[in-house]
Amino acid sequence: MRNYTVLLASDSFKGSAMSREVEDYLEEGIRRVVPQAHILKYLIADGGEGTLEALLTACKGTRYTEKVHGPLGDSVQAPYALLGDRKTAVIEMAQASGITLMPKSNENALKASTYGTGELIEAALEQGARKFLIGLGGSATSDGGWGMAQALGVKFLDTEGQPIRPGLRGLRDLCQIDTSGLDPRIRESEFTALSDVTNPLTGSEGAVFVYGPQKGIAPEELHEVDVWMASYARLIKQELTGVSTDVPGAGAAGGLGAGLHVFCGARIVSGIDTILDLIGIESKMDTVDLVVTGEGHMDNQSVKGKAPIGVAKRAKKHNLPVIAVVGGREDDLSSVYSAGIDCVLTTVEGPCTLEDCMKRVAIEIPNAGETTMRAFLLG
Repeated sequence: MRNYTVLLASDSFKGSAMSREVEDYLEEGIRRVVPQAHILKYLIADGGEGTLEALLTACKGTRYTEKVHGPLGDSVQAPYALLGDRKTAVIEMAQASGITLMPKSNENALKASTYGTGELIEAALEQGARKFLIGLGGSATSDGGWGMAQALGVKFLDTEGQPIRPGLRGLRDLCQIDTSGLDPRIRESEFTALSDVTNPLTGSEGAVFVYGPQKGIAPEELHEVDVWMASYARLIKQELTGVSTDVPGAGAAGGLGAGLHVFCGARIVSGIDTILDLIGIESKMDTVDLVVTGEGHMDNQSVKGKAPIGVAKRAKKHNLPVIAVVGGREDDLSSVYSAGIDCVLTTVEGPCTLEDCMKRVAIEIPNAGETTMRAFLLG
């Protein structure tokens, strides 16, 4: 049997295994079949969990930790990185303002703030960063990014000229936005927001209606709080010359996409495409026989900016077969197959609870890796 070259580029299995662990497990299974296989491993992410690790691994650099305010105002230790050029900062908003940092409830969802994400930006500015790559996945917040902007010096005031309360609830009282105190270094910097969604800020497909329930917003409150967000968007258009929240991806991370665009001039781009470019994944594809990707759960929403589809599109430019290993899947994956995935294999080997399946990744992902290689060899 000849030695095959296999490229591994899997997203994390959220709550179970990071990208690096998934790929190590896949390698273990592949080597059961082809012990001498040449295996290339690329850590990837789509702007959510794992973005910092993927870029730090590929581009080198230095990791820092900063004490910042979490989504509810308590102190958290949040990492960020400066890449090798010492001018480019990588920030995962979830490290400061993420859903894992906050108990899920309606009350918490309404007061969760992105202030800590703004503090991470400030810390990176102090280190000399002037280019920012900000991952927008995994947020606890729905504040439209105003908490982040507040940390950078913007004032958000009520009818009496007093600061509004933190979070989405504060937008109900917002009457004035004063950008005169915005850190001047923001205007000297370049911001890129990495997203896996293109949702608008408001409306039925916006930040509140689509993602609010995941964060704890009660269904009966969705319409009212979306009105607050729409009022925020109108005030921005009225008071800030030449800017608007009406851009694709504005609703990402509870509207942080909008906040970064408005107050930092950020471009909102596909997280996976940007990361694949930065890590140079296509540079080795001409030497590869098989590409294996994956994620925790695959469904027809995966075609809208998720990591495995981004990998598959690159692989198909080189006419390579692509197999996705996933923790779970939707019954109908027609759009996934149309987007470049040739085969989807699940790691679940029998009936089990979600909790038990998540505990068995060290057994089941290697087994799926073995099945992947055997399926490939069937030709």
